Amino acid sequence: MSEKNELSAAIGLRLRAERHRRKLSLSQLAALTGDILSKSRISNYEQGTRRMGIEEAVLLARALGDVSPVYLMCLEDSDPLPIDEINLLTLYRASDERGRAMIDSVAESEADR
Repeated sequence: MSEKNELSAAIGLRLRAERHRRKLSLSQLAALTGDILSKSRISNYEQGTRRMGIEEAVLLARALGDVSPVYLMCLEDSDPLPIDEINLLTLYRASDERGRAMIDSVAESEADR
């Protein structure tokens, strides 16, 4: 198998694993892209018969919610954030300056323990 085909297969496996992690069908994931990507096209990505481009990776990452396009395209190997970390980050971003300072203070004091 060529390096190009190996990368397409790895990208497909990663996409499928992320879809399964969320218990989404191909149709459901397609719907989350606003039906810009069809279920057959997503299936082709997962099977490694077609490699997604940057635009498609961005659409799929947004649809999946907690992974980056870079991660989906196997350009970064760190795992996506666990749901509790995503929730904390969401709350942090929704806080005002005073709230963020308080969260930072608690996190720093807990890290020092």
